[in-house]
Amino acid sequence: MKWVKGLALMAGVVSLAACGNEQADEVSEDNPLNVVATTSMIADLMETIGGENVSVEGLMGPGVDPHDYQPSTSDVNAMSEADIVAYNGLMLEERFVEVFEQLDERGVFTIVMADALNEGELLDPEEDEENLEYDPHIWFSVSHWETITAYAADQLSEKDPDNEDYYQENAEAYLVELGELRTYIEERIEEVPEQSRYLVTAHDAFQYFGEEFNFEVVGLQGLNTQTEAGTGDISQLADFLVDNEINAVFVESSVSPRNIEALIEAAGSRGHEVVNAGELYSDALGSEEDDAETYLKMYRANIDTIVDGLAD
Repeated sequence: MKWVKGLALMAGVVSLAACGNEQADEVSEDNPLNVVATTSMIADLMETIGGENVSVEGLMGPGVDPHDYQPSTSDVNAMSEADIVAYNGLMLEERFVEVFEQLDERGVFTIVMADALNEGELLDPEEDEENLEYDPHIWFSVSHWETITAYAADQLSEKDPDNEDYYQENAEAYLVELGELRTYIEERIEEVPEQSRYLVTAHDAFQYFGEEFNFEVVGLQGLNTQTEAGTGDISQLADFLVDNEINAVFVESSVSPRNIEALIEAAGSRGHEVVNAGELYSDALGSEEDDAETYLKMYRANIDTIVDGLAD
């Protein structure tokens, strides 16, 4: 896949009205569907299911935070000219709202990952957070990602019915891999004593993981990285670390480490040693160099980091 980057968003939304996204009649390896995906997780999924019949452009590369990513003019143009635009929804891509509305008005074919899930499957924010009705970090539930995989295959089949069997076969093969991932997660988590299953991170991105695999998850910032942690938040969480004898916390690849560093210092001032146990991938995949450029690799890397940090 390739990552699209460009200048700041200016008149891009207006330009949607002037752009076309006509699709050729026959889709093939030589004439693939042009798919634009917002996050790296979604780009990976669309490439996995679409295979040789799609050309995927990802707007946000490794380490990019989707909560405050501002779409550029080139991003808007890419979406307006795409056969399919795939995005997360639930206000994860908060600065894209106006663009998404314009795409809908123009009838651009969109695949919204959150539409695969029922409201009862979505987690409410731990606290009131502006603009967020539900926790948008749905990819950290492997079960939800399985549901989303099947949904994305159905949507691709709707757009390109001649290749339905191909998309469904790719999805079925990927579901097997997701099942293997789940087994790996469950086996590795057994190495962590139950009383040590606390995941303290820079922002509150891992609640779906905690719900599915029985971890208590605490984020220093809220669900949205634009919500800053104050000294009171850091002090309160430092007390929580002391009270629960938590000795390891984690930074994130798409969030500044400064608040976690302040948390470690605050715990130390209380006579409680806490270490930075490693970096987790939260709102974006890693790079090929990090061996975390796919959803499967990213999740395994996270589990290894979590278990290695907490099992000692």
